Amino acid sequence: MPATFNRNYKGRLVRHLRRSVVLALTLLGLLGVQLVAQQSPKQVVVRAGRVLDVKTGKLLPNQTLVIEDGKIVSMSATAETKTAPNTSGIDLPNATILPGLIDSHTHLTMDPKFGYERLAISVPRQTLTGAKNARLTLLAGFTTIRNVGAGGYSDIALRDAVNAGDVPGPRMLVSGPALSITGGHCDNNMLPAEYHATGDGVADGVAGVQHKVRENIKYGSDLIKVCATGGVLSLGDNPQHSQYTLEEMKAIVADAHRLGRKVAAHAHGAEGIRWAAEAGVDSIEHGSYIDDAGIAAMKEHGTYLVPTLYLGDWMFDNAEQTHMPAPLLAKARDVIPAARKNIAHAFASGVKVAFGTDAAVYPHGLNAHEFGVMVELGLTPLQAIQAATVNAADLLGWSGKVGSLEPGAWADIIAVDGDPLKDVTTLEKVKFVMKGGEVVRNEYGK
Repeated sequence: MPATFNRNYKGRLVRHLRRSVVLALTLLGLLGVQLVAQQSPKQVVVRAGRVLDVKTGKLLPNQTLVIEDGKIVSMSATAETKTAPNTSGIDLPNATILPGLIDSHTHLTMDPKFGYERLAISVPRQTLTGAKNARLTLLAGFTTIRNVGAGGYSDIALRDAVNAGDVPGPRMLVSGPALSITGGHCDNNMLPAEYHATGDGVADGVAGVQHKVRENIKYGSDLIKVCATGGVLSLGDNPQHSQYTLEEMKAIVADAHRLGRKVAAHAHGAEGIRWAAEAGVDSIEHGSYIDDAGIAAMKEHGTYLVPTLYLGDWMFDNAEQTHMPAPLLAKARDVIPAARKNIAHAFASGVKVAFGTDAAVYPHGLNAHEFGVMVELGLTPLQAIQAATVNAADLLGWSGKVGSLEPGAWADIIAVDGDPLKDVTTLEKVKFVMKGGEVVRNEYGK
């Protein structure tokens, strides 16, 4: 083969290889630009006429929140806020915005059914009921909830579905089945003996409760719920009677805390409240017969009170429609007036308070009606709002993530007309809801 041909061939081959390398590098460069663009933070700004600083109680005029990848980056005066070009903007010039609300005591997988018809509801049906109620709760402005008691671990399935984006709903911390003594408030006590029906969370004795705590955690519980006293919506028990012994309560708390879970104690009676606080539970739910000894124990141990107050109004107004059995209605007529008197005393005595409703005793989505009763019993509107924001976030162990509008927190935001510090019932009429930077309700338009 002639030498000139070889030289020409090699030259063309080198030039071709050079062009291929240049083309490849160019394509890689363009791909890199696309990857950077895809990975760059998604920025959204919310411009509000007023922002309620729930920590200080100050109403800040004309503020802009900058949000990236679902979290708050900054909040500053609108006139001083600089944003990136083409940033998506939401204008709420006539609204008051505040953090998404937190309900520390819900039962999303249940509805207000107090009679025997509730025995016919399967676990799969409970989970689907929860999907409906999760959406209603979120739309009402409650972007975070703590679910304290559900059959068959249905609330765990619901939490996982919400986290996966399969169904809309608030952020959830869930307990699974509540622990109960045999025949206690959280046992299945509405069927006769031949059915041998037992609640999912029934456990007796120190060894029994240790096993149940560990089992609940095995199946995905974020916290432990324990029924420390009798209750109202159950047969054959007395709300004033303690159920678990102090030793059993201490065993429950020790295992839960060692394994990184907090403990919520359903407790109406004075002795059960005191024992639960002395055992180290993180919150007392209801607290109907709380007395000075219980208040002192709770203050000593830093225990939160989660009162559930509005449910009494709704229950009495709707007892016939909900087919409430006569023995349960009789208990309610005794417990609820006493609860309001005693909880007002606890408020005045300075116990720590976190917002909770027991939604399921009344329809989900009405959660914010609790605020009005809290104020009626002595809290200021700001204190009631703090109970549903910074206090509840502290109880849940999520301070800095929820319950405040600060850098690093999830962009969970609600908006209302007017000033909730002057009229706390404005929170019953939420018009804008954002969860994690995504708008789920907006009656103000863009």
